[in-house]
Amino acid sequence: MLGLLLRFLPFWVREPLFIVIGSVFGVRIMYLAVDDHDWKAAGIGTVFLVFTAIRVHTVVKALRARRNPSPAPTPAAAPAPAPAPAPAPAPLQAQALAPALAPAVAGPPPSPVAPEKDHNAWGQALAAFGVFGALAAAIWLGPHMLPSDDNTAHLASCSDSKDSEHDKLPKAYARTPGAVTGDELCEALNRPDLARLLGTPGEAATTAYGNNGTAALTDGKVAEPEAQVEFDTYTVNVSASYNHLSTAQYVRLFDIAGDRAEKDVRTVKVLGRPAFFSSDHTMKFEIDFGEEHKSAPVQQGPLARSLSIALDHKDRGGFYDITVWSKSGALPPDRALVDIAEKVLPTITERSAH
Repeated sequence: MLGLLLRFLPFWVREPLFIVIGSVFGVRIMYLAVDDHDWKAAGIGTVFLVFTAIRVHTVVKALRARRNPSPAPTPAAAPAPAPAPAPAPAPLQAQALAPALAPAVAGPPPSPVAPEKDHNAWGQALAAFGVFGALAAAIWLGPHMLPSDDNTAHLASCSDSKDSEHDKLPKAYARTPGAVTGDELCEALNRPDLARLLGTPGEAATTAYGNNGTAALTDGKVAEPEAQVEFDTYTVNVSASYNHLSTAQYVRLFDIAGDRAEKDVRTVKVLGRPAFFSSDHTMKFEIDFGEEHKSAPVQQGPLARSLSIALDHKDRGGFYDITVWSKSGALPPDRALVDIAEKVLPTITERSAH
């Protein structure tokens, strides 16, 4: 139906419409292609932009032709008729009547033909741009403004955290200036691009929560909030430890224990702060709720990869932990944890600043 309408529209309405449609869809598809690293979509967007460039070239040629019209060819002069032989002298009475009959024979001079009224091409073009500009805005913003009718599951929200925001924080948080809460960690971690940073851009978070806990064996005196976001493939956990141990001291502990190679410890710099990678196995619990209510002992779970980053550039104590694991045991590359840290940690600092 749209193609039929465009075929019968005037040139100065149809071509601007093609330009608006091609540019809007081309730019939008290219933006999504670059954001999702989808080269097939990039090819489609390129086709739209090339089509738009061709239409723009056509309109420019038409405008130049209107501004500089070529002169119309002048009709060739008709050959003069051969001179007729001189008539014989008419009678005197006929010669006297000839001047009186001449006006009656000759008709009035032909009136000049009125030039065809020129169409307002600029007005038509502006009207077309306005109509299809509104249509393009509706197409672009419609999915974000209109309620969705599909039955897909909603993304996980930190509002369903294990700890309610109205629960009273442990006293350790009041003793630690700038300590972030579990809810704030969850809001910082539950980013729309977290799945893409993990290398699984098509997945959506299934669970997200924060917890306002304290460090073990400290009698509740050291704040240790954490947040966790789960996907079908990976689970990501972020925690903050406000103890007095620096990352350099932790690395030395690995050396003393002699398991630096086993834990695959590697020191790096993240956001200009000292940091280190380490690996360790998670714990696996199995509980059978059948008739016998059996439960298996704690077992060794899949391997987890952690990136620990100092709270400040001077590494004066305390650190953030970003840990990733999966049920299958597969792990993303270390670069993924660095990307998550570079996106999440600045927002954690902003949230804890107030």
